[in-house]
Amino acid sequence: MIYSSELIKGTLKTIVLKLLADNKKMYGYEITQRVKELTLEKIQITEGALYPTLHALESDGLVTTETEFIGKRVRKYYTLSPSGKTKTKEKVSELTDFMETMKFLLDIKTKTA
Repeated sequence: MIYSSELIKGTLKTIVLKLLADNKKMYGYEITQRVKELTLEKIQITEGALYPTLHALESDGLVTTETEFIGKRVRKYYTLSPSGKTKTKEKVSELTDFMETMKFLLDIKTKTA
């Protein structure tokens, strides 16, 4: 099952920030592939969703960019800024709390092994 874009939309900034926190620096395509890999293809981020998110994070001062030339290609790497590192912790904490609230609201019992 692939999750709907509506579900992903509200969490995309958090996903990107957390990936950058865990991987230091990444380029766009690398981000989309890593998310697909980590979620066993349940979350597939399109370029049309990713790049506006990256640009918004950059304009908010949460990520910085660095351009590298690889042969004739230009690759733009994204890295967390110091305020991005702080914001990542806040966003992950907020999302974790939200998920717990949704479990309670929807009366979902935690699976036990």
